[in-house]
Amino acid sequence: MVIFYMVFAFIVLIIFNSLTNAFCIKMELSQKKQLKVYRVINMIMVALLVCSYLRVLNVTV
Repeated sequence: MVIFYMVFAFIVLIIFNSLTNAFCIKMELSQKKQLKVYRVINMIMVALLVCSYLRVLNVTV
C-alpha cells in the first residue's frame, strides 16, 4: 500500500508542477515569484497527500 501511494503521490506532484509551470509561463511571472508559487503549491499538495494517506490508512486498519 505504501509503495502504491508513493507512486501515486509522485505522479500527482509531477502533474501539479507541470500545471504550475504552464501558469507561470502564461502569467509571465518573475523567477522570484515563480519560486514562491512553486513552494506554496508543493507544500499544500504534500499536506493534502499526507492527509489523504492517513485517511486511507485509517480506513484499511
